[in-house]
Amino acid sequence: MLDQQTLNNLIMGLAVWSAAFLVALWLSLIIWTYRDIRSRARDPLIRILAIIIVALLFLPGIVVYLILRPARTLEDEYQHTLEEEALLQSIEDIPLCPGCGSRIKDTWSVCPHCHTRLKKACHQCRKLMELSWNICPYCGTPTPGMRRENMTMDDVTRPNPLDEEAPPGETVVIDEPKNTTAHF
Repeated sequence: MLDQQTLNNLIMGLAVWSAAFLVALWLSLIIWTYRDIRSRARDPLIRILAIIIVALLFLPGIVVYLILRPARTLEDEYQHTLEEEALLQSIEDIPLCPGCGSRIKDTWSVCPHCHTRLKKACHQCRKLMELSWNICPYCGTPTPGMRRENMTMDDVTRPNPLDEEAPPGETVVIDEPKNTTAHF
């Protein structure tokens, strides 16, 4: 059997160890709450209130904090926002006909539903361009009616090969004008 002094020392050691454990648990819960609320809220007042609740109420305080804390972290909110923006962007990127609102493809020059003109062909390279463009982005040819500078009188008076139709079986060769620049 243990004598009274040893028993008292053992009880005192367990009490000190238990008190140290509870203090360590209390401090660790405060630190955990601080880190957790910092990742969930930007408002400094909410952060301080969360820490005070846990510091003053200890275990019931952590239960209250877990009930009241924001469900998502700031990082989760940011990722969720990015996902929403990506979905909205994909919805907005679907081209629609300005005439009837039907879905169209970027390669179409006319809407098959309402026959609205969507794009125009370049007079030089025949690639499709937006209706508002004044110069072809593929070959650099200005659209008809655009002002050209630094042209010689021969360039101005030379007939446009696209205006003349070639006889059947004959190919029209188009010469590039010399020193042409387009102004928008």
